[in-house]
Amino acid sequence: MDGSHSAALQLQQLPPTSSSSAVSEASFSYKENLIGALLAIFGHLVVSIALNLQKYCHIRLAGSKDSRAYFKTKTWWLGLFLMLLGELGVFASYAFAPLSLIVPLSAVSVIASAIIGIIFIKEKWKPKDFLRRYVLSFVGCGLAVVGTYLLVTFAPNSHEKMTGENVTRHLVSWPFLLYMLVEIILFCLLLYFYKEKNANNIVVILLLVALLGSMTVVTVKAVAGMLVLSIQGNLQLDYPIFYVMFVCMVATAVYQAAFLSQASQMYDSSLIASVGYILSTTIAITAGAIFYLDFIGEDVLHICMFALGCLIAFLGVFLITRNRKKPIPFEPYISMDAMPGMQNMHDKGMTVQPELKASFSYGALENNDNISEIYAPATLPVMQEEHGSRSASGVPYRVLEHTKKE
Repeated sequence: MDGSHSAALQLQQLPPTSSSSAVSEASFSYKENLIGALLAIFGHLVVSIALNLQKYCHIRLAGSKDSRAYFKTKTWWLGLFLMLLGELGVFASYAFAPLSLIVPLSAVSVIASAIIGIIFIKEKWKPKDFLRRYVLSFVGCGLAVVGTYLLVTFAPNSHEKMTGENVTRHLVSWPFLLYMLVEIILFCLLLYFYKEKNANNIVVILLLVALLGSMTVVTVKAVAGMLVLSIQGNLQLDYPIFYVMFVCMVATAVYQAAFLSQASQMYDSSLIASVGYILSTTIAITAGAIFYLDFIGEDVLHICMFALGCLIAFLGVFLITRNRKKPIPFEPYISMDAMPGMQNMHDKGMTVQPELKASFSYGALENNDNISEIYAPATLPVMQEEHGSRSASGVPYRVLEHTKKE
């Protein structure tokens, strides 16, 4: 209320022409915020649908002999087209709205994935079982929607034309140079512990991703803004800073994807989604506030409500990913040392025969999770018959015997 009252007093003190231009400029800024937010929401929603379409295609063709059979399906190509369309929408949103508004809206993709997963679920659940299983997802989706609403409502209203002069001025400003120095030192320390000390903690890896991601979004906003100005007639492609930002955008995105790939090999995707969203959003908003001065001129109430929206969205994404069902790996029961002449590698620490953890295995005639089954290989002597004058001793072969203890 104090901020709006002071703004009204300032408008009253201005001349009529100045006040009317200020009001039109403010309405135009809110309109740009709305356009950017809608583009980001649309892009993340379409990307989520595209990923689920491609995942559905891969699951359907999992047993195909041709490893690239999904290339021949229309579903996979539709998913690829939708993914490109969604990424284009997210890219364009940075040209209209502040970076601090666009970055947290990636929670939309988590919400959409949760809803799509519930709608297209294959199993039939009783109502109370369904609510008990997915109550956290419903609560998480509700919190994420509330957080997204607060983010859009109380987002910073700073707008600046992304000309080559403005981008260069921000790039050489001392607050951003100091921030870059701190980020480079922190990145080098984390990379040292990750590579040399084998610090494979998920926070270490995702902090590396978040630090790279903060530079990615900073450069994306600069490139997108300069491209939009060039399309509108104010050519910006003749500035060297455009190509510097473009190279930095591509390089940081590539290394960010490499670290994410390494994290996905060691940790569950739901954990990566929740922790990565929180770290990446926090560091990206900090980078945007320092580079583009997003929160300059904003009152304390708007900043506090924006921070509250971020916290609520963080909690919603955490609850959604926490309740996601973890896939059970399929581990067939194959006794490699039961084959004649096959060397037993158990003594060297290389387990050939995995433990039975799945609900189905080769050779199992009965599937009952409440009955413990013990599979023990037994050694039976198999004697060879004598042929003529040649005689040979029996060569023991190990065969597989199933015993069940109830």
